[in-house]
Amino acid sequence: ATGSLARSVCTLACKWTYLGHDRRWDDSYFHAVGLGELANEGFARIGTEVVDPGTAVGAGLTEAAAAELGLVAGTIVAAGLIDAHAGGVGTVGAAGDIGTIASRMAYVLGTSACTMASSQGPAFVPGVWGPYYSAMVPGFWLSEGGQSAAGAAIDLLVHFHPAAAEASARATDEGRSLVDWLAAAATAASPDLSAAATLAGSIHVVPEFLGNRSPLADPDARGQIAGLGTDRSVESLVGLYVAGLCGLGYGVRQIVAAMASSGVAVDTVVISGGAGQSPLVRQLLADAAGLPVAASQSPEPVLLGAAMLGAVASGRYADLSNAMPAMSRLGDVFRPATGDMRAWHDKRHEAFLALQAVGRSIR
Repeated sequence: ATGSLARSVCTLACKWTYLGHDRRWDDSYFHAVGLGELANEGFARIGTEVVDPGTAVGAGLTEAAAAELGLVAGTIVAAGLIDAHAGGVGTVGAAGDIGTIASRMAYVLGTSACTMASSQGPAFVPGVWGPYYSAMVPGFWLSEGGQSAAGAAIDLLVHFHPAAAEASARATDEGRSLVDWLAAAATAASPDLSAAATLAGSIHVVPEFLGNRSPLADPDARGQIAGLGTDRSVESLVGLYVAGLCGLGYGVRQIVAAMASSGVAVDTVVISGGAGQSPLVRQLLADAAGLPVAASQSPEPVLLGAAMLGAVASGRYADLSNAMPAMSRLGDVFRPATGDMRAWHDKRHEAFLALQAVGRSIR
């Protein structure tokens, strides 16, 4: 679109092994893995001009690209971010009274889930990708974890239940997806969102149907469901759904604990993504993870993060550190439960870890 071959350090560091902190490729690595030809060519094929996200590239849109897009030639184009990382930029630096860039963890909850935490120094966390320098927020080190299946895991889980067809029909009649309908049903059964967790009853879920990305880095991990009875009712399906949400939250808690043990302290989770829009989901995640869960006021933080890049490239803001608090605000904050509910989740978290360990031991 611009004729420029400049590459964003975000993509190159996170996916192509570029050393952002040294602003260079590692020749020895490429020779070791049989790609020495790329190194011998001076990396011309994969990037020699590497820039920070939000850098204006080239001379803007070319005449041809502008004509195809219906825009003006020369329109400024910013070096971009991977989609989840754009969501991180759209949330972690938002203006608000809780957490900072260095203490917030972005949790992008979609079909899968990404966790992204920024630190002022490099931290090597087993099972968490990185650290990548300036790959999301310039000047910070990014630690990137996640869950291979998140929204997809919940969708799969609830369709296992005998009442899924009946509930799906009700959801369709009301113009909702099944998971949205289940969230509404759980909220109706327990207007106290934290107390809704008890609808899970005896059911425990480790929703790792597609492996454990973080912190175990175990592609062979599989889901665990314990405590099922003979109940085939819709109410039982709601309980299974709630147990699955708690399982996702315990997975987040496990990731946060792994990062803390390596020196990356997280005190706030900032949620975004299509599967994280429900107040019930946000509250149960806060309770299960034991941390406040904050939501951006923007319904589309990924697009907002991309807009921030354009604002920096155009000169509206000097850098992303200035653009983030100016263009983003935190909205609702869901505080973790205390007292008996906290103890209830602590016990369930122990059960989560035990089931996870059993799953690994019986392969």
